[in-house]
Amino acid sequence: MIRELKTFLTAQRLGTFVAAGNQIGLTQSAVSAQIRTLEKALGTTLFDRSGRSATLNAAGQRALPMAQDIVERFERMAAPTADTGYYGELVIGAIATVQTGLLPAALVQLNTLAPTVEAKVVPGVSQTLLNRVDAGEIDVAILIRPPFSLPKELHLEVIEREPFVLIAPASVKGDDPLELLREQRFVRYDRHSFGGRQVTRFLREQKIETQAGLELDEVDAIVRMVEAGLGVSLVPKAGLWLERATQIRVIDLGALTFYRELAVVMRHANRQLPLQRLFRECLNVV
Repeated sequence: MIRELKTFLTAQRLGTFVAAGNQIGLTQSAVSAQIRTLEKALGTTLFDRSGRSATLNAAGQRALPMAQDIVERFERMAAPTADTGYYGELVIGAIATVQTGLLPAALVQLNTLAPTVEAKVVPGVSQTLLNRVDAGEIDVAILIRPPFSLPKELHLEVIEREPFVLIAPASVKGDDPLELLREQRFVRYDRHSFGGRQVTRFLREQKIETQAGLELDEVDAIVRMVEAGLGVSLVPKAGLWLERATQIRVIDLGALTFYRELAVVMRHANRQLPLQRLFRECLNVV
């Protein structure tokens, strides 16, 4: 029933079953089915069905604070006692460059300090991982800081800043990043991703119209495309490409440098749980 309670809280917060489904990764009919299951168990309806919005009726308003308390208590059940130490599973969401960057060292330290804890790494792009933390499907995520405010139920801490640089094939001449962006085909960091939105904003601020090329989200894949001669790109200085010999030129943006921020995100109610605190210590956050 915890799943149904979480869906109830998400629908109440977002205002429609459609929005709740998009957030959780369910269809509207699946959300409706979970709400009906909850209402059947409670013996009362919780939402006013007269309109399209998910508006709580009197029974729903009464149930809301109790549902929040139940979910928070359930999430705190993983807290270790003084005599048992850390145990259980920690589900960690991580974008690709984090998986091959700062995460391995943090997991080594976690394994040393809490050897009975099983860590599970869930890959994904930032928006997806953020949604899954919000839905309670993963415990903590390391992602690109979103360009918008988070709901009060989520807690965010910035842990690293990564500068963007221009990368170009080794055969391309010139050191002016703005001229290269105007003259060469552009391998674009997915404009729908959090990092890609920063690139779009930079290009708009510099009044640069790029030549159409290729668009993808994976930083190391973008570097490979540039190495192959498909164009130039703006990418964060992060990823496995920094650890190998590459056939590209890396050009700093100087005074125009902008940054993406890596952040650790978890539910606000869980931020002081011992296992989550320990993981943040392993990331050098606490």
